[in-house]
Amino acid sequence: MKNILGLVAAALAVVVVVVVWRTVTLESLQPQANAAERASVDRQAVSERLARSLAFRTISYAEPEQWESQPFVDFRDYLRNTFTHAHRSMSRELIGGHSLLYTWQGRDPELPPLLLMAHYDVVPVEQGTEDDWDHPPFGGVIEDGYVWGRGALDNKSGVMGILEAVDMLAAEGFEPRRTVLLAFGHDEEIGGLEGAAEIAALLEERGIQLATVLDEGGLIMPDSGIIEKPVALVGTAEKGYLSLRLRARGAGGHASQPPPRTAAGVIARAVDRLQSSPFPARYEAPTRDLFRYTAPDMNPAQRLVFANAWLFRPLILNQLADDHLTDAMIRTTTAPTMLRGSDKDNVLPIVAEAVVNFRLLPGDTVSGVKARVTEVIDDPRVEITEIGGFGTDPSPISPTDDPTFHALATTIGEIFPHTRVAPYLVVGATDSRHYQPLSDHVYRFLPFEVPSSDLAGLHGTNERLAISTYTDGIRFYRRLIINMAE
Repeated sequence: MKNILGLVAAALAVVVVVVVWRTVTLESLQPQANAAERASVDRQAVSERLARSLAFRTISYAEPEQWESQPFVDFRDYLRNTFTHAHRSMSRELIGGHSLLYTWQGRDPELPPLLLMAHYDVVPVEQGTEDDWDHPPFGGVIEDGYVWGRGALDNKSGVMGILEAVDMLAAEGFEPRRTVLLAFGHDEEIGGLEGAAEIAALLEERGIQLATVLDEGGLIMPDSGIIEKPVALVGTAEKGYLSLRLRARGAGGHASQPPPRTAAGVIARAVDRLQSSPFPARYEAPTRDLFRYTAPDMNPAQRLVFANAWLFRPLILNQLADDHLTDAMIRTTTAPTMLRGSDKDNVLPIVAEAVVNFRLLPGDTVSGVKARVTEVIDDPRVEITEIGGFGTDPSPISPTDDPTFHALATTIGEIFPHTRVAPYLVVGATDSRHYQPLSDHVYRFLPFEVPSSDLAGLHGTNERLAISTYTDGIRFYRRLIINMAE
């Protein structure tokens, strides 16, 4: 017995030594970047141009009959008339009706191009909430150091910021060595099937492989809750997307004489079974990379845990699962979003339906999710069909241990010197997924520092962007083009 206790004590001592050693020797993965010279940006002029862009009601609707094409035409004319140096230096193509593809031809045609992306369509303002806005959602108001309006964050600021940077460089006589492509979609909010998908197909048809793709995604979070310093979240992957319709049929009839289980009851049980059987949690890249990159700046206890994820993985998963925001980073999520039964309270439904939306963790697949849903529901009365038109598998995970990510991270450090860079998983969907076949280096990052209190404006009320961070975002795009195109 003494020998056994001695072996246990020795093993524990080894574990303690390994844990302490890994914690103490944990190296920073942050790039060694010196603050770049701050390019001169006219704050008033750029904020006024952004504000004017928000006045165009470029709203994308799922229903074609609701579309108004004139605001899209007017917005494109506004870009051409505003950024004259950029438009003289680049060719411009109209794709899919309203999306834009710009080409800034490089001096070396052998180098694969850099692609910068954004979209200029916006979501509608929910009816009945217009008066909740401090300023009209399409007013393009500048006040209190902010530009207010729908699209300020999502994502006209990306379109305008990129073009501001290109216009500056073109006016300075800059000629990129590597070709620079700009792709501005018009239907990202409803899947990008006519915009980004068609641009990507055109580039593939032309045999173009891309060196790097940069789209919207992560932001700079000054209050991420991970560490005390601002964190620039660079999406190295995004979750997949799938919506399934669950449908059950019944005989109908009067509610005073119901069967043991109505069609609505069958659907209710199916939905409950799905929510009661969540997908398993997994601690994998890029969520694992997020905490590896930020661990050196954590407090000692947190640093010990994340430096030794091999030992504390169950604890980490339990902690992340406790909050629905972080839980989405470690599993494929299940979200019932729509329910339909009878149109009258005393009539049994002949057909009852539910729609369940899934966001797929890298490693899962659309076919695998469908199979699991069928298994969990385990009811032949429930018909399961895919809806939505753009169910997609999760994206591949772009690398972080190569020169491309290093150049991106270095550029962030040059413009935002007090910020830490970290990979992360984008839980929503972006247009960048359409470009995955064209590049192994697809990243998702919008270079604006946005406190968590302002994130409610994304698809919500009082969307706004601070002028100070917008001007730094323009500097970022300018510097990125210089670093990656030269």
